[in-house]
Amino acid sequence: MTKYLNNTLKTSPKDIAQLLNNGIEPTISVGIMHCNAITFTLIDTFLWKETNTHLQGTYTVTLQYNKLTINNRATQTITLIPTDKNNRFVLHNVQIGIGFHWQQQQQQTFTGSLHFLKHSNTIHAINCVNVEQYISNVIVSEMRNTSFIELLKAHAVISRSWLLAPMTTKQQYTKTKYTTNSKYVKWYERTAHNLFDVCADDHCQRYQGVTTTQNTTAQQAVIQTRGEVLTYNEEICDARFSKSCGGITELFSTCWSGTAKRQYLSSIIDSNKPQYTSITTEQQFRLWINNYNNNSFCNITNKEILQQVLNSYDLTNLQHYRWKVEYSVKEISDIVQQKSNLNLGIIQQLIPLKRGPSGRISLLRIVASNKTIDVGKELEIRRILSPTHLLSSAFIVDYAPNKIILTGAGWGHGVGLCQIGAAQMAYQGYTYSDILKHYFPLAKIKQLW
Repeated sequence: MTKYLNNTLKTSPKDIAQLLNNGIEPTISVGIMHCNAITFTLIDTFLWKETNTHLQGTYTVTLQYNKLTINNRATQTITLIPTDKNNRFVLHNVQIGIGFHWQQQQQQTFTGSLHFLKHSNTIHAINCVNVEQYISNVIVSEMRNTSFIELLKAHAVISRSWLLAPMTTKQQYTKTKYTTNSKYVKWYERTAHNLFDVCADDHCQRYQGVTTTQNTTAQQAVIQTRGEVLTYNEEICDARFSKSCGGITELFSTCWSGTAKRQYLSSIIDSNKPQYTSITTEQQFRLWINNYNNNSFCNITNKEILQQVLNSYDLTNLQHYRWKVEYSVKEISDIVQQKSNLNLGIIQQLIPLKRGPSGRISLLRIVASNKTIDVGKELEIRRILSPTHLLSSAFIVDYAPNKIILTGAGWGHGVGLCQIGAAQMAYQGYTYSDILKHYFPLAKIKQLW
């Protein structure tokens, strides 16, 4: 199933459709890292396909004369196939959380085959692995394997759905930007990856290799939901998720293509006893932001629950439901200048022009001394107003002498399942099907293999 086609490892939709029609689990490709030189360790024996030789130990792939070089041999591609399905390899210095406040390097261990491709004078390391192994690693990369089993089961279903949806449906996925003299709008989609099916970082789903999933709650969650996905109108759902919705989930169109409809990604109040029905005005949103005591599932103060759900580097910030950032005028002006590469001058006002039903801003006007620009969508707004990324674009703006203060709700885009809200639901005894019904009320569970 894994083939080099036009120097990529993207899976053919035709191949996926044929496998799923026959109830067969597919293999997918995951882009782990890319740089000018990659060091890796083969813990066990692997077959180097291009030379029909066996390798074990530590090696470094470099670029020489426009070719990949390893062991003083130059080649166009490198394919390393495990001689046993449980054989493992290690990639060194893998960057995770790229561009976010938790960015760091890790040494990560994987199963499956390892491929190296050259693209734009950069080496890409790609792991090809079956879907269930991928899902096992995703759910313990996104959260701890000590999480509640009903949460992990729900996450296994939506992670499987998110992975397979673009391979099997006619839904359009676009990564685009358009600019005029005064408008800059950009969003990021999975079609940004042209060499492989998905990446391994937060842009797609966290996939940080083999952990101690064997015989753990996480492994049992994957086994008990094997092959299960969410469907709507007989198509696999593009089941998105974020860390915390902040009390209301968001629409797909607020964060990505405004022309792409995902009816099953509706906006819902994250509570079984809603106190709000909608937010349509700035005044209503300001009241919502300042209401810290509502009964949203993701309004968690129980640190024991958060410690079971969040990874150690996520626990560095527990202000996920409501948060505040204060900038001096000079500080925010410098940040916007650095992130936009535009000479806007001194920031004078930040004016929300468009909000989604959760209050997330999809178009923000930045008024400055030299120029006024409109910026969107939500991730680009988060990127341009922070040295890393704001937690979300659901914020209100206040002004003090020489200060601009942002008070916000939630962590991430807020579309689909709210991970922290789902954790609270699992803690309260809801089943994984209850959780999925809450966040995806129009979807159904279907087993594909």
